[in-house]
Amino acid sequence: MINKRARVAGLAAAAAVVALSLAACSGGANASTEDPSKIKTATDVASAGGMDALVAAAKKEGSLNIIATPGDWANYQEIFDGFTKKYGITINPSQDSASSQEEIDAAKKLKGQDTAPDTFDIGSSVALANTEYFAPYKPTGWDDIPENQKEKDGLWKVGYYGVMAVGYDANKIKTPPKSFDDLLSPTFKGAVALNGNPTQAAAAAGAVAYATLQNGGTLDDLSKGVEWFGKLKKAGNWNAADGKPNTIASGETPVLLDWSFNQKGYATSDTIKGGGVNWKYVVLPGTAYVGYYNQAVNKDAPHPAAARLWEEYLYSDAAQNAWLKGGAYPARVDAMEKAGTLDKADFPGKLDKVAVMTDKQATDAGTLLNSTWANAVG
Repeated sequence: MINKRARVAGLAAAAAVVALSLAACSGGANASTEDPSKIKTATDVASAGGMDALVAAAKKEGSLNIIATPGDWANYQEIFDGFTKKYGITINPSQDSASSQEEIDAAKKLKGQDTAPDTFDIGSSVALANTEYFAPYKPTGWDDIPENQKEKDGLWKVGYYGVMAVGYDANKIKTPPKSFDDLLSPTFKGAVALNGNPTQAAAAAGAVAYATLQNGGTLDDLSKGVEWFGKLKKAGNWNAADGKPNTIASGETPVLLDWSFNQKGYATSDTIKGGGVNWKYVVLPGTAYVGYYNQAVNKDAPHPAAARLWEEYLYSDAAQNAWLKGGAYPARVDAMEKAGTLDKADFPGKLDKVAVMTDKQATDAGTLLNSTWANAVG
């Protein structure tokens, strides 16, 4: 599994690009398909003329441009395949390894061109700073999204979130950790690694934030997390290798702190399993550190109907369960569990309490890590 936000080199993700019939639904065109401006300003399916009208308009456009959304990230390939199969719309992927800011930069650069991104899958801090590029849209299922996970007019809304977790090779680690204190025991001698350097990679910085929360600290100050990694080094359990699929497969990094959707990818990787590794992961009790990924429609989308139909699909039970299968928590998880539509086979269970960084906390964390991390583990 590749962390797109860390922009790891060598990312190779397939996306479904299947050209099918672009004919409109039977029954002929209606007012909404004859009036593109109505779709471009639609803020929900009703203002688009209803679901049938939105589908017809999207099929007439025939394409959807996505960016920074690789198929092997949080099980997106299954979502691509489901959308294409259901609506017969070609998905055109680009810049799989782009960062959230690079998504916005692409929209600026390609504005007015057919190749501009139609939608964004974007981190929270970048989303909050760039709402001027988003079109308001509230997909079906809007009411199921928690209030703190959406902008009131629908400019952005959380689609899914990753949870920081502890992954391990069950063939080597016979008893899974139940706390961060467990990771300091001799069982984990030279074993505990991160996905990158916390001063450069979001996943690794998230691990320090997770350690902070698990050791009684807050996201206002990650000192407790840095101190904990110092203890890990002193105990001889720190592994300085950059944890990646190849180091897991080779046995070099038998324990790795990383996002849940990356952990799920490691567990299902044929390469890793082929190396004799039995990868599992746990989300420890207590406060969980999460990273939100938001969905938004480009206000200058070249395919405005397909962009809105894409959001309708993303918040359907099918796509939400696909994210769950990929190791992410979907935004509608609580409502779906209550309704009985959540795929329990892939549900790791409710989180005790969650914490997510604000933009200021992230900035302060970066400053702290740059000044203290090397001394803690160097």
